Amino acid sequence: MKKALVVGINDYPKSPLKMCINDAKGIGRLLKTNSDGSANFDTKIETDIKTKSQLMSMIANFFNKGNCDTAVFYFSGHGFLNELGGYIVTPDHAEYDVGISMDEILSLANQSEIRNKIIILDCCHSGVLGSPKSGGTVTPIKTGISILTACRENELAIGMNGHGIFTNLLISALEGGAADLRGHVSPGGIYSYVDQALGAHDQRPVFKTNVTEFVSLRTINPRVSTEIIRKITQYFNEENEEYRLDPSYEDTNNNAVHHPIKEPYSKPENVAIFKNLQKFQSIGLVVPVDEDFMYFAAMNSKACKLTALGHHYWRLVKDSRI
Repeated sequence: MKKALVVGINDYPKSPLKMCINDAKGIGRLLKTNSDGSANFDTKIETDIKTKSQLMSMIANFFNKGNCDTAVFYFSGHGFLNELGGYIVTPDHAEYDVGISMDEILSLANQSEIRNKIIILDCCHSGVLGSPKSGGTVTPIKTGISILTACRENELAIGMNGHGIFTNLLISALEGGAADLRGHVSPGGIYSYVDQALGAHDQRPVFKTNVTEFVSLRTINPRVSTEIIRKITQYFNEENEEYRLDPSYEDTNNNAVHHPIKEPYSKPENVAIFKNLQKFQSIGLVVPVDEDFMYFAAMNSKACKLTALGHHYWRLVKDSRI
């Protein structure tokens, strides 16, 4: 079982925001289902919560109920930093009582029996979460916790196009931009995607983690199915061998197509293999040998071989890990 608590607050009396509810609704929608429509996270979306007490109760109950494998807490709103630490701000904020301490959120996650906890903050100064205080004390990041934040502790989180910049990229990542070859979107994959999209002069996202297992936040339909990827060990008996090709692998090398053809003519069984090899090339698992394109590798009776990534997936299939 997986669950998510997604919070967005716009209605601050003194400094209202415009995009945080959009952020929460966008993230909540994507976490609810995978791209094929199958159920994903049991998601609760909360917007414009009025008080610190109300929000603290929600967060505490969320982490204290440990009857699930993975939990995601997401917040979009104001963030604040002072000499005591970082805070997510609630509308009833007052001097030295601005909201909920980020250290308290991390402490609740640390104490939770839920196996995997992911905390995602899109607010100013959010990168202070899990960082040492000036006195040297720090709330530890215990095993099973990952933290993704919009910016470093001394930075502001900026908005654009109806969303925070960070959440806008997070949405794209969950839609598939950060998916691996099997269609899984992980916290590490999201960070890599967001990190590459933001330049040196932009706010810098922060990723902190202490995990011992892979966690998928969402799955999308992969460009090449796992069923086809598993055939990689059928085509390459050894990971360093080349797969020999000839014109019989090329579908268009037949009399029905008006261009020069050559023997051996296309064979359906070889064409089927070749189409899968071309799919492998499209996702970086295979390259032609001594030719620029797979078509010419077949027509000129050359070969193809595994890339470094191909070696990795060959070993995963060989070891029955996928």
